[in-house]
Amino acid sequence: MATDTDRTSLLRAMSESILAMAGEPRLDLVLCRLIEGARELVSATYAAIGVPDDDGDGFAEFIYTGMSDDLVAHIGPLPRQHGMLAAMLRETEPYRTDDIAQDPRFRWWPDAHPRMTSFLGVPIVSRGSVIGAFYLTDKEGRDEFTLADQETIVLLAAHAAIAIDNARLYERSRELSVIEERNRLARDLHDSVSQTLFSMTLTAEAALAALDKDASTARTEVASLRDLARAALQEMRSLIFELRPADLESEGLVATLEKHIDALRRQGGTEVILSAPDYEPLPAAIERTVFRIIQESLNNAVRHSQASRIEVGLVVRDGVLRAVVADDGVGFDVDNPQISARRLGLTSMRERADETGGSLQVESAPGKGTRVELEIPVG
Repeated sequence: MATDTDRTSLLRAMSESILAMAGEPRLDLVLCRLIEGARELVSATYAAIGVPDDDGDGFAEFIYTGMSDDLVAHIGPLPRQHGMLAAMLRETEPYRTDDIAQDPRFRWWPDAHPRMTSFLGVPIVSRGSVIGAFYLTDKEGRDEFTLADQETIVLLAAHAAIAIDNARLYERSRELSVIEERNRLARDLHDSVSQTLFSMTLTAEAALAALDKDASTARTEVASLRDLARAALQEMRSLIFELRPADLESEGLVATLEKHIDALRRQGGTEVILSAPDYEPLPAAIERTVFRIIQESLNNAVRHSQASRIEVGLVVRDGVLRAVVADDGVGFDVDNPQISARRLGLTSMRERADETGGSLQVESAPGKGTRVELEIPVG
């Protein structure tokens, strides 16, 4: 019979396993934390977790623990869906036995594979469908896993289903973000670079036509052609920089902003000042949103405002993050829907803010500069 100390230790280990994976967005890291936690909770010698692929004959992810790298190399390729591996993906009920090789569903061991005996398999079920399974073998110190072990992994599997679903949603969100960025870059290429190149073509034709008739006009057209080429080069450099992935996860929001601002200074010579006093890191989802909105605001200011100075402010106070990008440029008419929605991408910026429960305000007028202010509750 389990003692109060045993129950406390078990609950603590369970809590640590769940908390460790709760904030992890990447599926492979979620699975690693799950299987390490499961192996520890029930004292298994070997443990694995599998997530089936879309084809139904292999695994999209198969994470194992308890085996050395040399042993895994001798075993060979990762397993396909067969035998007990497949059985746990087709049934919603857990299964345990003191000798897996005696089960009629068992197939074979690869030559270098350890000969395992006791087995505990627990499907991971989400909304009635099996999305993965725990495989635990060779209970340490006993001939078989206990009913209490089974109940423990069943409980962990319920939390695992949520964690796996969340990780998949995060990956899907990242895919959609990539698509959105590609669409925005395609729009920017059309609105800026392609139009500049078209102007270069017309200017070159005018210079060619004037070359033999009016040298002065030809020189003027060639000078215009040079300026257009420089503008196109500047736009392309800016877009190429945007294609580089932000180092938010490894370096944090402020350091990533500083790198982006430094690149903008080198490209255009505009004075850009960042102020972020006492900023403390926030959840990754919020920091991604903040970075993308500030990035878009800065790019707009550099490309369109003709500003000599841009100020960026970032502060968290009273449970609210406030980010401001203000320039002293030519400004624009914020009531012009074509400028707001298409040229400056303000619609996308507001949608990003809305997704985090925040708000975006844009203040501008011709000749008055532009101020973009983002507020997101983080308390």
